[in-house]
Amino acid sequence: MGYYATQFNSIELNAFFYRIFPPEQVEKWNEKTTNEFKFFPKVPQLISQFRRLKNCEQELEDYIHSVSTFGDKLGSCFLQMHPNYTPKSWDDFVVFIENWSKEIPLTVEFRDIRWYEGNVAEELFHLLEENNIGTIITDTAGRRDLMHMRLTNDKCFIRYTGANHKSDYTRLDDWVERLKDWKEQGLKEINFFVHQNMEKESPLLAAYFIEKLNKALDINIKIPKGLAENQGNLEF
Repeated sequence: MGYYATQFNSIELNAFFYRIFPPEQVEKWNEKTTNEFKFFPKVPQLISQFRRLKNCEQELEDYIHSVSTFGDKLGSCFLQMHPNYTPKSWDDFVVFIENWSKEIPLTVEFRDIRWYEGNVAEELFHLLEENNIGTIITDTAGRRDLMHMRLTNDKCFIRYTGANHKSDYTRLDDWVERLKDWKEQGLKEINFFVHQNMEKESPLLAAYFIEKLNKALDINIKIPKGLAENQGNLEF
């Protein structure tokens, strides 16, 4: 974590997906990172995948208590639902969102396309807007159907997965232009996480993207070097 934080200013904290860490561990992570560093802890699979947002009050309380320890370093909690979680569970999802702590930022990712279609999509985005919950835009090669391109607050959370193909770079060029447009329209914060199927190539892809975005937005995000995996968050 210490070296990683010298190269990037945020991390998708997938470790929380598998277990709820005690506040003491969160404090250790805080100590190893700069004041500007941000953590994006995933909501545990026990809550999202196994309990499917029901009958998990104690686990959710423990999770919120732990991630609150990040303090100002908490970027957003990251709720990723199972691909078989469909709009049939709408009522359960509404209850979960309306009871989510208003003090803790949250973003949501669905992997069933039916959440992004027709009236379901309109109701979903309205619910998230009303509760200041962010949407995750999933840009994965071969899953273009999941790119809904809808924002529900003044932040964006983009999970970009490359295909280890030259088209990865042109796709990033398109994102630079899109983010420039969104910033001009009032977007306050960009959270952009880069993944590759062959992770050893991720640093090159991220470095390319950050260099392009720095020029387009006239910012100065550090360009990473020499990491085996790569994720980055950009804040204005």
